[in-house]
Amino acid sequence: MLKTALKWTALALVALSATPALAATCRNTGSYDRWLEAFKKEALAQGISARVIAEASPSMTFDPAIIKRDHGQAVFSQTFLQFSDRMTGGGRIPIGQKKIKQHAELFARIEQKYGVPAQVITAFWGLESDFGANFGNYKILSAIATLAYDCRRPDFFRTQLFDALRIIQRGDQRPADMIGDWAGEFGGLQFTASDYLKNAVDFDGDGRRDLIHSVPDTLASGAAFLVSLGWQRGQPWIQEVTVPRDMPWQEADNAIQHPVSQWQKWGVKGAHGPLASADLPASLILPMGRRGPAFLAYPNFKAFLGWNSAYVYSTTVAYYATRLAGAPAVSHAGKDIPVLSADQIKELQRLLIKAGYKGVGDVDGKVGAGTRGAVRQAQLKFNMPADAYPTAELLARLQQR
Repeated sequence: MLKTALKWTALALVALSATPALAATCRNTGSYDRWLEAFKKEALAQGISARVIAEASPSMTFDPAIIKRDHGQAVFSQTFLQFSDRMTGGGRIPIGQKKIKQHAELFARIEQKYGVPAQVITAFWGLESDFGANFGNYKILSAIATLAYDCRRPDFFRTQLFDALRIIQRGDQRPADMIGDWAGEFGGLQFTASDYLKNAVDFDGDGRRDLIHSVPDTLASGAAFLVSLGWQRGQPWIQEVTVPRDMPWQEADNAIQHPVSQWQKWGVKGAHGPLASADLPASLILPMGRRGPAFLAYPNFKAFLGWNSAYVYSTTVAYYATRLAGAPAVSHAGKDIPVLSADQIKELQRLLIKAGYKGVGDVDGKVGAGTRGAVRQAQLKFNMPADAYPTAELLARLQQR
């Protein structure tokens, strides 16, 4: 999600500039027109009406620019502070707070029904579409059909295309109105077609689930989606903390949870107030390693990761929501922490795999959960603080083996 370049910057693991690493390419074979005719026959067999298929057909054109864009995604390097400052700057905090006041009655009804605070929904609304001001400029049916035909991720986008047609059949949208991101996401919260079909709600009572034109439907659908991802009413999501220097750093990981009371025993303190209930489980996350900002992530943070699994993006949205709720700006201690380039990350991944560390995944220059886990294991082996953050020091240690 996130608008065009911003969204895919986050998915590519966050950034502005570095050495591009082109996505893995493959070769398409066969005619797009023949593929589309076969797809239409299958759509009929799945219960999509001939009327809807005929209505959508003029929009399901092949767009080679989409293929070029998808195959040419670059991997960049940018720290959490660089990314979060960029994403929450430019007036997004005061504008978001103004939107919350403007739609106070609507947000109150949404929270009463779904238990999701206004600040959380507004954070996604602001980052995904600038509060509905920027949906994108691609024909969604063309984009999804092109990516469903393409050889790189056909199964995922084939499902999206069927669901886009079902959205039309359900009466929620017309093909001409379905304009959005080149990767097929659209509306004020940049839902995929499948997420739209499963989670969109009619909150304004007009009989349509309209996430393009209706603010009530858009915001309530965001809340419904978060609930489907595990959101728990009345619970916090993320909180900035301070940590001692002698912290057992290997415990810092989103996949590791301890009760708040245990974190307190280790010396973790709230940066701007008390921590949550002592028995609430929480994870310590360090998006820039032990020298950068630190957060306790409570169970509701999993809903942010479910919305978008890109670690830095999810942490930024959660942090943005705390700012909208009145939290101070995050500590910029360690703001000059160097970040490895995509080529350095790929070299690190190759060396980790060569050394026998499991779960690294593809050598792609992206620091996902598998790479972080392998980094932690290597840090433990070298008696380094095991904060799972890839550094030039660790890279040099591995190169010397």
